[in-house]
Parts: sequence; C-alpha cells; structure tokens
Amino acid sequence: MKDFPAPGKLNLFLHVLARRPDGYHELQTVFRLIERADRIRISRRDDGELRFTGMSGGDNLCLRAARLLKQSTACQLGADIALQKRLPVGGGLGGGSSDAATVLLALNRLWDLRLARAALLELGARLGADVPFFVFGRNALGEGIGERLTPLDLAPAWYLVITPQVAVSTKEIFAAALTGESKRLKIPPFFPGRGRNDLEAVVTARYPEVAAQLAWLRERSAQARMTGSGACVFAEFANEAEARAIQSQMPRGMDGFVAQGLDRHPLYDWAE
Repeated sequence: MKDFPAPGKLNLFLHVLARRPDGYHELQTVFRLIERADRIRISRRDDGELRFTGMSGGDNLCLRAARLLKQSTACQLGADIALQKRLPVGGGLGGGSSDAATVLLALNRLWDLRLARAALLELGARLGADVPFFVFGRNALGEGIGERLTPLDLAPAWYLVITPQVAVSTKEIFAAALTGESKRLKIPPFFPGRGRNDLEAVVTARYPEVAAQLAWLRERSAQARMTGSGACVFAEFANEAEARAIQSQMPRGMDGFVAQGLDRHPLYDWAE
C-alpha cells in the first residue's frame, strides 16, 4: 500500500456574510494549508471492490469519494483504503474533507484516470464544502460556500494550534450564526491579522473549554482566533522557535501541536 498525506487547514479569518436561499451561508475566508496531516494508505484492487479500514466507520468521506470517482468514470478497478487520523474530528481543521480530497487525487493516479483538476473540483464539491479547497491544493481566498477559490501567496509562517477536547457540530453552529456582522474584504493582498472568525462568539458561548483556551492563547498572541466552526484555536508566528516557546507554557490538560504553513498540497502535481 502507498501512503498519502491529507493535510489540515486553518481559516485565517471567516466572515459569514449572508444566508443564501438554499440554506447555506455566503462566506469569505482565507484557507491556509498546514503540514499536520492525516495519513491514508491506498492500494489498487483489480476486482473492483472498495474496502476501508479506519476509526471513522464504514460509510465515511473516504469511501464516498472513492465510490463517486468510480461511478462517475465507470472505472472497473477498486481499492483498499486505510485511514490513520492525526487531525481532530470536529476541530475545524478540515480533516474529513482533506481525507476525501486525498482519495480523489490518489485514485486519479492509481487508477490512471487522468482527470483534470477542474473535473476533480466538481466531484469534490459534491462531497462537501471544504473538499474543493484541498483538491485546489493552494492557499486561497474562498467565497460562496467556500467553493469559489482564488489562489493567494502567503508569507512563511508557523502555527501553534490548540485542540480543545470537544467535537463541535458545524451544522449546529452555522444554524445559530449571525449574518451581516462583517463586511467583505478586498483581497488580495492578505495581511496577517485581518478579519475575524464570525463563528467564534457562538462557539465560545456554547463550549466553555473553547472559550477558556482561546482566552489563554489570546493573552500570549493578540491575533489568536478559532479556525472554521471550531473547536481548534490557533496563533501565527514568524518561526518555529516562537511557536514552541508558547507551546511550552501550555498548562496541564491543554493539548496542541506546532505546524508549519504549506504553500501547496503535497499531492498538488497529481492533478492537471
């Protein structure tokens, strides 16, 4: 089996602009890839079967992605897929979406389908709002529900990501989100610290652990904020040493990791 990374993402800001007629929300966000990643092992099967092993059960985004790719191309091949989670579930780091994107990118090569990135982006959008970003494979401004992507060149950075031990329901948080609190920013260029996360107030009101850990981090970095719909919070630093210095101050019971920002998805060249 070959081993493939499914990197996480941070939302450097997240503005909820309006509720759309279809029930989704109009967003503006900056997506940043980070090196922290789930690992997915995949091997091709010639009998057409799709088999999955991993902590997230049988009918998960990895299998859904493989099935969708197989059905949409009438491919007769199959795959064994094994998932090793390193990104927290319900943390706002995009783990499930990234897993699905990695399966699409890897099977596109392993099955010799040669689909262009545009075709994989279309399939990704059918799996979830964040999947297209990981297929896109570059740091980006995301608009619409996150599917309209404009590449952004971001400065090198390191991040301390704190992972409160709660799983936040994205659907629940968006249902309670206020709209129109932020105005659309004109981007590019993007400067660190711009914007905010409009979902923070909802999450911190419902999850005291998130509120406490964000407050702790914000005392040490004024620009600290939550990513996605939570629960993870993060701060940006110019170098690894600065990030690890703050990490070393974390009290017992607080978990987290330091990760470097990426410019491109490790499998970026696996689609055209």
